[in-house]
Amino acid sequence: MSTQSQGFAGRDPSAAPDAAQLCELRPGVYAWVQPDGSWWVNNAGAVSGDGETLVIDTCATARRTHRFLTALGDVTGGAPIRWAVNTHQHGDHTYGNSLLPAATVLIGHERMREGLRTDPIIDGCPAFWSPIPDWGRVRRRLPDVTITAAATVHVGERRVDLLHPGGPAHTTGDLVAWLPDDRILFAGDLLFAGLTPLVFMGSVTGALTALDWLAGMAPEVIVPGHGPVLAGGEIDRVLDEHRRYFQFVLSEADRGLARGATPLEIARDARLGEFADWADAERLVLNLHRVHADHAGHELDLVAALCDAVTWLGHPMPTSV
Repeated sequence: MSTQSQGFAGRDPSAAPDAAQLCELRPGVYAWVQPDGSWWVNNAGAVSGDGETLVIDTCATARRTHRFLTALGDVTGGAPIRWAVNTHQHGDHTYGNSLLPAATVLIGHERMREGLRTDPIIDGCPAFWSPIPDWGRVRRRLPDVTITAAATVHVGERRVDLLHPGGPAHTTGDLVAWLPDDRILFAGDLLFAGLTPLVFMGSVTGALTALDWLAGMAPEVIVPGHGPVLAGGEIDRVLDEHRRYFQFVLSEADRGLARGATPLEIARDARLGEFADWADAERLVLNLHRVHADHAGHELDLVAALCDAVTWLGHPMPTSV
């Protein structure tokens, strides 16, 4: 089966910044949902009350972040953004940080801060993606405050818990924003709703463990890092899909390791089955590289992993950023 028939469907290449919407989940709690949710096109959010606002993630480009912050200002009456938090280091959630007001206190996990500090892609995106993203007028802006496990921010009367899953998952420095009184969870990239999950800078087994951690909060609404907002039975469905996908990755990796195959060779032999229609299917290669690196006890070779993903796909990874 070719990579083309293995599920490069499901993407909307015409998705544009003006397709994004600010959704009010509860009074003063907002999700910024950007279709099509594929490479570099993330979700963000905000909590506002008593004349102040907490922003949860920014966007990859200056244009997209400007639209988010403008829409947010319209519904909050221009309430000052007192705090912002990054759920992890990746540029789709962080490159727009520099568009936040100078007075905003930016919060992140200590490993997230280091990851963004050393990230070269903000200085110029390599040709692994097409079209090559143009971030616009952004600069590297790092968290002012770092945490290792948990912190709480009070936005008016509303409590927002910033929590680390306890180990590597999507990355080594993930945070979620949990509103316990509203039962709303901003999960960052611990969840991708309807798209292929990505854990090559974290851990496949850790990501599996994190799913149970998320479920244990018993959220009523989840804002995933990519894809539509989830509620009710959709939450269990997406959690179960992630479990099956990560178990699939581990199973394919185990079989490949037993015969000495490379991540690219394993991916070429794999059959995606129920995951074939998810966008960004090439992430299988990246996730397999993560398992191989962990098995061998060495650092993941990021460039080699991305090269193999492009080779498997047969062309650069498409993005509508």
